[in-house]
Amino acid sequence: MLELGHYVYIVKCSDDTFYIGYARDVSKRINEHNTTNKGAKYTRGRRPVKLVFYDSFKTRSEALKYEHALKRKKRSEKEELVNNFDKLAFEGFDLKTSEST
Repeated sequence: MLELGHYVYIVKCSDDTFYIGYARDVSKRINEHNTTNKGAKYTRGRRPVKLVFYDSFKTRSEALKYEHALKRKKRSEKEELVNNFDKLAFEGFDLKTSEST
């Protein structure tokens, strides 16, 4: 499990769309997206979601600026980011309720 910090993450929804968000605890947030009503309204109808990317930041401000920038990118740019993400990085997450492999 990674330490609490400031994270921006991308999940891939069951309809192959991306959702980008900010969280202090990514594992908890993915669980919320998949199992509770605390997940974003957008993802509730697109379950299960799968974590496909994350990045950490020292401050909330830095993370939120990056989240905003990611949301403005074209889908093709987001796909490239996801495809080039080091999959070994997920070993730090405990995603018991996620569809991640």
